[in-house]
Amino acid sequence: MPEDKISFEEAFAKLQEISEKIENEELSLDESLQLFEEGLKLSGHCSKILEDAKQKIETITADFGEE
Repeated sequence: MPEDKISFEEAFAKLQEISEKIENEELSLDESLQLFEEGLKLSGHCSKILEDAKQKIETITADFGEE
């Protein structure tokens, strides 16, 4: 599933899984790099969702203050 189609919660859970695999399993360099790359994409996706939420909150707060 492409990163931009999953929820924050799903992406965060997947990031946790990746982190645990990298820390606890014997992985080849290629496997580690693949998981690291996937983790970076998921991290970027989570950051974008959080930034969008922050902007929505700022807009709502500003609109509320105008009433």
